[in-house]
This record gives sequence, C-alpha cells and structure tokens, in this order.
Amino acid sequence: MGKTPYNDLPDHCFWSRTHRGKDIHEIDPVVQGGFKLKPDMQIATAGSCFAQHIARHLQGQGYNYHVTEKPHPMIADKVARQFGYGVFSARYGNIYTVRQLIQLAQRAYGEQTAVEDVWEVEGGFIDPFRPNIQPEPFATMEEFTAAREVHYAAVREMIETADVFVFTFGLTEAWVSKEDGMVFPICPGVAGGEFDPERHEFHNFSVEQIVSDFEAFVACMRHANPNVKILMTVSPVPLIATAREDQSVITATSYSKAVLRVAVEELKRRIDDCHYFSSYEIITGNYTRGAYYGPDLREVERAGVDHAMSLFMKHYTDGTKQAAKAVPARVRDVFREKVQKALNLICDEEMIEKAVK
Repeated sequence: MGKTPYNDLPDHCFWSRTHRGKDIHEIDPVVQGGFKLKPDMQIATAGSCFAQHIARHLQGQGYNYHVTEKPHPMIADKVARQFGYGVFSARYGNIYTVRQLIQLAQRAYGEQTAVEDVWEVEGGFIDPFRPNIQPEPFATMEEFTAAREVHYAAVREMIETADVFVFTFGLTEAWVSKEDGMVFPICPGVAGGEFDPERHEFHNFSVEQIVSDFEAFVACMRHANPNVKILMTVSPVPLIATAREDQSVITATSYSKAVLRVAVEELKRRIDDCHYFSSYEIITGNYTRGAYYGPDLREVERAGVDHAMSLFMKHYTDGTKQAAKAVPARVRDVFREKVQKALNLICDEEMIEKAVK
C-alpha cells in the first residue's frame, strides 16, 4: 500500500493509541494549550457552574484570579461566598447563555435597560438577572439599586482590565422576556417573579445565534481591552431539566452540548487569540466509562475535576504552583480558598427541581 496522509500522524490522532494500556487519569485529549499563563496575568471567569472549578483551582495554585467585586474585609470567607463574592470575577452569578453575557455588558455600560428590572417578593427585592447571589432578598429598593450600581462598575472593570477571560458555555435553553428580549438565568417563578406566558417565552439558541452573541461580547471587551486573551470551555454538566415537552432531558442535553461545541469550534476559527480547553471531552469521553460522574449521573466527581485541572495546568502554565508572594497583594483577599475544600458549587439550575416538588 502507498503512503497516506495518516502515516506520519502522532498517536493522539488515532482512537486506539489514545487510550490503549492507560489509566483514565493518564489520557490527555488537550494536545497543546494556546498560550501560557503568567503569575501577573489577571484571569477573569464567567459562565455556568463548572466555571467555578477553574476559579478555585487558580486561586489554590496561587495564580492571579481577577476579582473586581469584593466584600467588606471583615466578612468571613463562608459568608462572602453565600453572598456571591469570589464565586466569579464579579457578583453576576451563573451566566448560562451567551445572550445573558452580552446583555450584561450592555446593561453595565448603559446601552440597555430591562422592562422587568426587579422582582418584588416577601421580604424585599430580587434581581431577575442574578436571583441567587444571596440567601435573602435586598431589604429595600435603595439597597437593591446601590448594589446593582456597584455590580455594574465591577463588570466594567473586569471587562476593561482582565488579561485573560475564561467563559464556560453552559446551556442553549433559556427563558426570554417577550417585551424586550432580555434573557433570565432561570425561568421566572423559580427563584422569584411570576411566570406569565403572555410575557415570557422559551428559546433554544442556535449555533449561529451563539456565535454572533459571543463575537459581539468579544468586540465589546476588546474595544476597551484590545489584548485580552479568550479561553472557552463547555460545561460537561447535563441539563437538570428541559422545557421541551417533546424531548427527553437526555436527548435535549445531547442537542444542547452539540450546539455549544460546534459554536465554540467556529468561534475559535473566527476570533484571534481565542482558544478552547477541552474540559468537556475530559469529563464526558467514553474512555472514562462514566467514572467522573456521581450517583445522580449529573454532578462531576472530584476525580474528574482533578483530571481536567491537572491538564489545564500542564498545558496553560509551566506546571508549577506559584508562591503566594508572587501574587499581587490586591488579590490575596478574604475569599481565596484552597482547591482542596469541598466542591460546594452554587448552581441556579438546581432550584428548578426544588420549585416543582
């Protein structure tokens, strides 16, 4: 037989050679990183629940996790996290869809305002776009408004000063206001507000819409911050529920993740200095035989997170833990946590099941 284009390819290009004779934690589908993180780089994160793992690990390894919305220094770590501080770079909570991300930027810069801007509930007021950032509602409208202004300022600072922006794509399904197109992180009525079919509608974002929305966000970010590097991941966590009555949550999850994965590949091709880290494949690859999921087949086990993050450190850093003194003092604050702590992720989606019980 003659020579073919496959003859000289490395082992990672062949299915059997990637896993034969290896333990699952030895398998590396990343191949190579797009850049190397440096200790002084300010690394910002946003996205779905799984993005929280990246933030924690970077903090635990001494890298400069960029947090622009901080609690009072006297607030204890545990309390600060309950109020959404340090979970992501700003106190925006989980951002499941890219449309949420671009709309957040537009609201922060005063380019958009929402018709359904606040939910009044017993005991106070809830922000419809970050309903789960604290255990109790804001007590007064004055407190609500002041906290939102602080939040928008923190979002602007994150956009304008981050050296690296990591975004985890989580879902395609969303609930949208019919009045102005604003996207909620969870369905109105689950964590506040009231669901009204005359005012709210279900939407399942397409590849084209996701690509367009993320391109718009990156353009916004690079207008103020031209050299920021973009790192994309796709959440391996299945949908907790689907609003598609004609679909099983299993097939709805398969569709959603496929759309997100295709969108990310297209974005990597279209946007300069925009990279993909394959945490999704590390966790979901069939070479794991499901070992990285818990008994509910949804939550990612510690071993899976450790595998993904060890490969992240291997390909995107020099592999060494940074000394605490190498990190600027401004980020050595009260919400730094060691990655060894329990993985108590804050996930808005879980409120759906609680609401229907």
